[in-house]
Amino acid sequence: MAIYFDNAATTFPKPEAVICAVEEALRFCGANPGRGGHRMALDAVRLVFETREALASFFAIDDASRIAFTANATEAINLALFGLLRPGDRVVTSTMEHNAVTRPLRALQERGVTVVKVAADPQGFVDPAAIRQACLAEKTRLVVLSHCSNVTGTVQPIEEIGPWCRRQGIRFMVDAAQSAGLIAINVEGMAIDLLAVPGHKGLLGPQGTGFLYVRKGLNLTPLIYGGTGGNSHSELQPEEMPERLESGTLNLPGLAGLKAGVEFLSAEGLAEVRAHEGELLERLIAGLREIPGISLYGPADPRSHGGALSFNLAGRDPAEVGFLLDRDYAIFSRVGLHCAPDAHRSIGTFPRGTVRVSPGYFSTAEEIDQLLVALSAISTHPPD
Repeated sequence: MAIYFDNAATTFPKPEAVICAVEEALRFCGANPGRGGHRMALDAVRLVFETREALASFFAIDDASRIAFTANATEAINLALFGLLRPGDRVVTSTMEHNAVTRPLRALQERGVTVVKVAADPQGFVDPAAIRQACLAEKTRLVVLSHCSNVTGTVQPIEEIGPWCRRQGIRFMVDAAQSAGLIAINVEGMAIDLLAVPGHKGLLGPQGTGFLYVRKGLNLTPLIYGGTGGNSHSELQPEEMPERLESGTLNLPGLAGLKAGVEFLSAEGLAEVRAHEGELLERLIAGLREIPGISLYGPADPRSHGGALSFNLAGRDPAEVGFLLDRDYAIFSRVGLHCAPDAHRSIGTFPRGTVRVSPGYFSTAEEIDQLLVALSAISTHPPD
């Protein structure tokens, strides 16, 4: 039976409740929310409302209307960056960001936005003092950071950076692609103004789901304009959230699955999820250290890790190691640069990248042991 260790890309398998919720929505709730007054359309509205409320509760968001649904975290990030930043603005970020942040910022740089990248250390940590120093220049409007690296799993101290930004009048945006559903996030306690979240990773929802949280008082220019189901008499995009950022038909079956995923996590308890994945990582790190030729990247302490762990095997290309894990052992990993070339430059693995394994909530200690046996065998055999 195959072993799935690519949960940092998309979690698999999904809880049975998620699968059932998607199927039920497809079978019985096929109308467009907000586009009709009949009972099926009203059922769709209710489902959207309940999903928004579930997410608001999960992330300690006071006003659920500040949540705009998206297709993924990348869309949410683009909504935030292009909606907020203008020529002449200055944004501070880090070298640990995913291309979902780096590429929009590069495009905005070509439009006159100044982008400053704070270098991470070889373990992937970004020093809050360096962030503060980089923000001292005039016109710094935004700090944007990934909460948790998709390469090293390094967790950044956003609970320290966010409140400082708020005291300075600088907006703080968090890419929670790797932390949502694994690490508790409180948008007010962490002073987060903009939060980008995928539904298909730690929240255990289907692909094609995500959201952007926008703090009250912060008005973004929409990225997409169109029908919202209300104010149809006007050619102007609504000012109110979430309609301002939600044009077109929503992914109703996906939202049904996302709601079920959040409810599953709430019932299990985030502390239980974090503890289980932490135990697996601790077992994995200890085992990898026993294999000759293995180089580990990222924090040595599993408590400073999210779900992703990167390593290389001396004398072997990471692509070869990933191929052998798949072909000979049916173990699914991720190799290469992981859409984060600056992160690999920071940890010294550019341009080849690393092998990344990311256990999930449904992974087991036995699967970790099978991975370690496979890597031990690969390390002792000459390349093909």
